[in-house]
Amino acid sequence: MSGSEIQKTRIINELRGFIRKLLQDPKILEQSLAIAREQLTEGNSSAAMARIANEISDTTSVHIPEDPAEHSEADKLFLELLREVVQEEQALY
Repeated sequence: MSGSEIQKTRIINELRGFIRKLLQDPKILEQSLAIAREQLTEGNSSAAMARIANEISDTTSVHIPEDPAEHSEADKLFLELLREVVQEEQALY
């Protein structure tokens, strides 16, 4: 198995675990979106994204490392999707 195949497998396994956690506790999505909505009113900076990650870790069973350099691919994808959803909501209003 090549290095890229190993990395893809690791990312898929991490996403599976994350999706399982979301299915087991659907409130995580509601809480995460509420946090993102609140924090993104202050701008779309990397500091805002770090605050979102920290607050999600503090208030849900999802753990996102404090240091953005330590974010996994699944962490980055989740934060990016939160930002996109909030931006789309704001564009509708």
